[in-house]
Amino acid sequence: MFDFFSARRPSTLASQAMIATSHPLSTAAGLDILSSGGNAVDAAIAAVAVQCVVDPLMTGIGGDCFALYAPKGGKVKALNGSGRAAAAATVEALKASGLTDEIPQTSPHSVTIPGAISAWCLLHGDHGTMPLDRLFARAIHYAENGYPVTPRVAMDWAATASLVARDEHAAKIFLPGGAAPKVGQMHAQPLIGARLREIAAKGAAGFYEGETAAKMAAHLKSLGGLQTEEDFHDARDAAHWVEPISSQYAGYDVLQCPPNGQGLAALLILRILSKFDMGEGLSEADRIHIHAEATKLAYYHRDALIGDPASCPGVTETLLSDEVVDTLAARIDLTRALPPSLWDEPEHKDTIYLSVVDRDGNALSFINSIFHGFGSTRLDPQTGVLFHSRGASFRLIEGHPNAIAPKKRPMHTIIPGMVCKDGVPVMPYGVMGGQYQAAGHGQFLSGVFDLGLDLQAAMDAPRSFATGGVLQIEPAVSATARADLEARGHKLSVQTSPIGGSQAIMIDHERGLLAGGSDTRKDGMALGF
Repeated sequence: MFDFFSARRPSTLASQAMIATSHPLSTAAGLDILSSGGNAVDAAIAAVAVQCVVDPLMTGIGGDCFALYAPKGGKVKALNGSGRAAAAATVEALKASGLTDEIPQTSPHSVTIPGAISAWCLLHGDHGTMPLDRLFARAIHYAENGYPVTPRVAMDWAATASLVARDEHAAKIFLPGGAAPKVGQMHAQPLIGARLREIAAKGAAGFYEGETAAKMAAHLKSLGGLQTEEDFHDARDAAHWVEPISSQYAGYDVLQCPPNGQGLAALLILRILSKFDMGEGLSEADRIHIHAEATKLAYYHRDALIGDPASCPGVTETLLSDEVVDTLAARIDLTRALPPSLWDEPEHKDTIYLSVVDRDGNALSFINSIFHGFGSTRLDPQTGVLFHSRGASFRLIEGHPNAIAPKKRPMHTIIPGMVCKDGVPVMPYGVMGGQYQAAGHGQFLSGVFDLGLDLQAAMDAPRSFATGGVLQIEPAVSATARADLEARGHKLSVQTSPIGGSQAIMIDHERGLLAGGSDTRKDGMALGF
């Protein structure tokens, strides 16, 4: 029985349709579309458009997008809406500009050509049923007339204010009166409303061609960027459908988008976890330790071997093979933390997610991101577009799978997930949180399938993340587990802000029931009818 004294909330239940997002206005927009006869794709586009306005530090039309779509009775397919580097972008060119080891978040070179609008329009053209002007109506209203800033958005906004202040154009929009908006304060982005009107009228061409594209390219050039109008023109049809990759966990098939996303790392973590008994008999410290060690191994391989699929052929089949998984799992010592190492290969030197299920049974797992908080912080004052910073993922190492190159896609952290049983979709799900996402997939699915938690309880459970030589933990991790983990050699860092966020919808086909969860670490909710 649910503990109603826990100050938590139970999963949301409905029978016909449901949407779960990390912002209440986004959930409301998607529910409105579902209630009006729209399908999962329509609802997702309406919801993400709203979120691009009301949660500007996490997502925007100047970002990228990935999705997994499961049509009723059909095969799940993956949508890659990630942007490419400029045609003139090379390791040599960026080093000549003064960069050495990495591409800074605020550098114009961190801006790959945004792929989100190309993805939205491809998804809508293939599977949408309502016109874009109807789907964008609420987003345009909030952009032009304002919306109240919610608590989690306000907290994150304040934390990034000093960085935003360095770009005069971003500061003008996002630091009204010289400060981040407070909870409940109204905020507007009228230029984004104008962009959405253009896209509704002209499709992807309204963003990637004409005056809007010319202005965006000119602004990036004024900052020292290599992007051109031609790069924007070429990106109009950049989004494309691809085959998902998958692996089994606890008797279910877990589907992910293939590289250049880090979904492969999520599957590798799950494959390693499957070699251990992750059930209720495991102690809190053991569970955190095994997950941390699996995460370190998977991320080490991700960073060394994953990039644009053209640069890492065969990597999926290799890393998910029994030989590799058995080798990596055997390296985990339950008594101590160890540094990760590659299998036997040579070593090379802020996001929103939503789930939708409609009355016809179509399911969509959808993620849209500008990477860091407020992306690159670079805002074009003529179009209002805030550019993402996904190009900061590129390496400046010749020969590395993720080395920057002309028209190349960087390795991505954003990964929608889909769980199927006997070929039938049973749960679109996703985890937000930048680098944490692949690790978060492992924690969330283990909670649902190994511990039998309902969706909301699995989301609300204390989180941990092994990164950068530190094991980040949330305050709810017990003192006993902390002492045990430190004795094994983990360097703990208790986080002052939550680790990630998540949404999911479980489809119970036998009972005709939908159960949805939306992470309490964010402002959002799951709603249905």
